[in-house]
Amino acid sequence: MLINRDFVGYMAAEVIKKITEAELVEIKNAQAVTLKLRQAMMDEITVEDRINEEARNILTQHQDAMRSTGVSYQEMFKKVKSQLARDKKLILR
Repeated sequence: MLINRDFVGYMAAEVIKKITEAELVEIKNAQAVTLKLRQAMMDEITVEDRINEEARNILTQHQDAMRSTGVSYQEMFKKVKSQLARDKKLILR
């Protein structure tokens, strides 16, 4: 994750503040909406971290087969990560 978690909270608060000030939406409980937006933003920016962890777990389960066939860990990691992203219909940078 490239963005500091504290900055995500700040960004969420600023988004809510700006859309409220511009009268684009009417929000009765800005704090609750800000918390929900912050969580949604955190979920979005940490999706690649979760995919990486899942790929590592898969490769750990198949490490013996990979050693016996001489497959590169980095190569398999990229392939597994790409497949997981496709399966979950995610676009990674």
